Amino acid sequence: MKTGPTPAAPPASLWRHHDFRLLWAGDTVSVFGMQFVGLAMPLMAVQLLRADAFQMGLLATLQSLAFLLISLPAGAWVDRWRKKGVLVLGDLLRAVLLLALPAAWLLDALAMWQLYVVATLVGVVTVFFDVANQSYLPEIVRSEQIGDGNGKLQASQQTAMVVGPASAAALVRLVGSPLTIAVTSVCMALSSLFVSRIRHREQAPDPAARRPLAVEIREGLAFVLSHPLLRRIVACTGLTNLASSAVFALFVLYVIRTLGLAETTLGLIMSVGAVGGILGAVTSSHLTRLVGEGRVIPLAAVVGAAAALSAPLASVLPPVPTLVTGWFLMSWGVVVYNVAQVSFRQRLCPRPLLGRMNASIRFLVWGPMPVGAFLGGLLGRELGVVQALWIFSLVGLLATLPVLLSPLVTMRELPRELDRLAQEVSG
Repeated sequence: MKTGPTPAAPPASLWRHHDFRLLWAGDTVSVFGMQFVGLAMPLMAVQLLRADAFQMGLLATLQSLAFLLISLPAGAWVDRWRKKGVLVLGDLLRAVLLLALPAAWLLDALAMWQLYVVATLVGVVTVFFDVANQSYLPEIVRSEQIGDGNGKLQASQQTAMVVGPASAAALVRLVGSPLTIAVTSVCMALSSLFVSRIRHREQAPDPAARRPLAVEIREGLAFVLSHPLLRRIVACTGLTNLASSAVFALFVLYVIRTLGLAETTLGLIMSVGAVGGILGAVTSSHLTRLVGEGRVIPLAAVVGAAAALSAPLASVLPPVPTLVTGWFLMSWGVVVYNVAQVSFRQRLCPRPLLGRMNASIRFLVWGPMPVGAFLGGLLGRELGVVQALWIFSLVGLLATLPVLLSPLVTMRELPRELDRLAQEVSG
């Protein structure tokens, strides 16, 4: 079967790369939509349905539960499909599912169980979407462009995190949280339109080459767990996500009820603080050259984890400047860390294994998120919201030990002999 252009053909600059521009535009619109729903759905639960700490924890648990339950088979399935189709269909399905909430509100039938159902189903679709999304970039750009591409995608995502929460908060104040979620559906539809116009045609995996699903899943896990650096990065990321999910599950409730701030102030805190993420995306390449590919990973992890202590500290210090400063530094650390470690593993992994590798890592690092969110809601109810925030912020700081006490701190360059993707493209 003939296929279209390969990643070796496009121009050196991603600014002139037609397919990357469309992927970038689609990703930008999609993450803007998710920023809207990420603020509007918790506000809907807190303000319209009077949810308590445990219910907020359960809602956050269901939003990420699919990563624990189906990430591994999803990776194997994505490797059997064309990833562009998964992205287009994923955005369309999320658009339809999210429309159920404003529809229920308009019919005066909105209830917490509906938020739980929609959060769960959107989470299932997001598993497939995210695995395909992280596996698609190496399909359309060359190996040496992956870091640049990830930096640009992260810059857009962080821009959305700056503009999105404040815009979402203003829109919630203007039209309410249900109609704000309806705006998200429009964003998802636009994203699918952009991605559908990408010209690159993937070669469909040969069905005859398929092996039992369990065998393919084991290959993805084995690739991740057999590599000593990937194991440490996965351990750090997974433990950090467990802690941060507990904090984020309580964050809206904490800011609105405990600190007594308005939803527009919450949006402003998240928006201004997220400027740090843009700075991280813009400076990650320069910082990596200055500090080193290996060293930048533990450095960024420690900065991000220490900054997360700002959440409980806001209960004893001036809340707005404390949260803005902490969110700024945390966003910077998370983005620099992600650009470095995602680019490393994308270069490292053979292309036919990308979906399973990304799904295995998603399972290992996002699987703890529903556990953390549930524990956050549970301890928030039993011990109090502030006490729970202190506990999980300290857990997040301890989570940096796997990379802090590792060879990464002495490595200026990550191993080049394992750059299998570059070998495939150049060969």
